[in-house]
Amino acid sequence: MVRLADISEVERAHLLAKECAPFPGQPWVEGLPLSDRRVALVTSAGLHRVGEQAFSLVDLSYRVIPSDLEASDLTMTHSSVHFDRVGFREDVNLVFPIDRLRELENEGVIGSVADRHYSLMGAGWLPQQIEPTMRELARLLKEDDVDAVCLVPV
Repeated sequence: MVRLADISEVERAHLLAKECAPFPGQPWVEGLPLSDRRVALVTSAGLHRVGEQAFSLVDLSYRVIPSDLEASDLTMTHSSVHFDRVGFREDVNLVFPIDRLRELENEGVIGSVADRHYSLMGAGWLPQQIEPTMRELARLLKEDDVDAVCLVPV
């Protein structure tokens, strides 16, 4: 995941010229400002530590990714036959933007980065099938005092 400053002027101008309708009204989230929130990542990229059990085709489980884990210690076993892993290999932030989250913490945009993040294999299940897993993740996030989550669909 790149920043606008990291791409060519032509590409930057192209992206900035795209129309994005403003959201009417105020954000629906109440509570602490983002600068006071503890933030975690939840990705459906099928990421896990090298050596951990791979995700299976219809997998309702999750893997815990410690905040201090090096990108080189992550692998991807997303089971979709059409899934392109090239971007992940070039920059883990495409599917797990941990470096961007750390930058936001350093800049004071967010309060802190959570100690644990979570990965699922986002294919093959229906919403009602994954609900028990998501309730468990919500409990774990709450235990870690997380009050904001970046959902990273892949």
